Amino acid sequence: MENYPAPARALVADLAAKAAADPTRAVAYQGAPGANSHLAALGYAPDCVPLPCFSFEDAIDAVRGGQAARAVIPIENSLHGRVADMHFLLPESGLAIIDEYFLRIRHCLMAPDTTPVTSAISHVQALGQCRHYLRERGIRPVTYADTAGAAALVAERRTAGEGAIAPYLAAELYGLRLIAENIEDSDDNMTRFLVLAREGQAPVAGVGPVMTTFLFEVKNVPAALYKAMGGFATNGVNMTKLESYQRGASFAATEFYCDIEGMPGDPAVDRALAELEFHTKWVRVLGSYRQARPRT
Repeated sequence: MENYPAPARALVADLAAKAAADPTRAVAYQGAPGANSHLAALGYAPDCVPLPCFSFEDAIDAVRGGQAARAVIPIENSLHGRVADMHFLLPESGLAIIDEYFLRIRHCLMAPDTTPVTSAISHVQALGQCRHYLRERGIRPVTYADTAGAAALVAERRTAGEGAIAPYLAAELYGLRLIAENIEDSDDNMTRFLVLAREGQAPVAGVGPVMTTFLFEVKNVPAALYKAMGGFATNGVNMTKLESYQRGASFAATEFYCDIEGMPGDPAVDRALAELEFHTKWVRVLGSYRQARPRT
């Protein structure tokens, strides 16, 4: 709680109390109230009780500990790629992916008053996504841990000429003036969120295309990845994402994060996963869920 600027603490305490009173409706997210993840939680489940958490680990722990039924966690951004650390946190969390949600990212410049803004505080990615706007107006970027937290900080300090770049909701929550909206340099900025829960949920029949997310580690032999992927090609299973990452400092074992269309129980998917298991050290399915946006 102490890590948040003062204007955010009262909101965090209020939301935490509401979540404690009704944890089945609580959706945990990382960030201060007013963050993009806050908007994602409300967009995904409009009747939920958003539960702000300081870190991704805190949001995951809230679900594991029963303080929240679900967590909404960003996994990748259309401009900046995957969200750091999530590939390591997901398999360690013990949680299952039950859904996905896409949020169009819109940045706003906000300030305590109408004094011309000379410096803007925000997360480094938000500042980078608005760099043309800032440069054209001579506004100095200042990095901060998160966007909504930056807005709370600006509201707390109320320094003339100091503004924040954050979602519009942050301006409403912290009593800031919206100086400009949609200031991002690209209008195709989209973040994909995963919805996590303690138990997996099989997608309801007839809901449309289904995704399955899993992790695996290849054997340290020549053409290991080629052999592991062969079953998806021969069985006609569409793979929409394949990303590699290294765990630890050995650089010997490569692990992969993968999204495919379909789910276990589909004959083609079962055959492809069986072949994958033959050519890898281990495979861990994180969940199957309805596609929020079509991939093909």
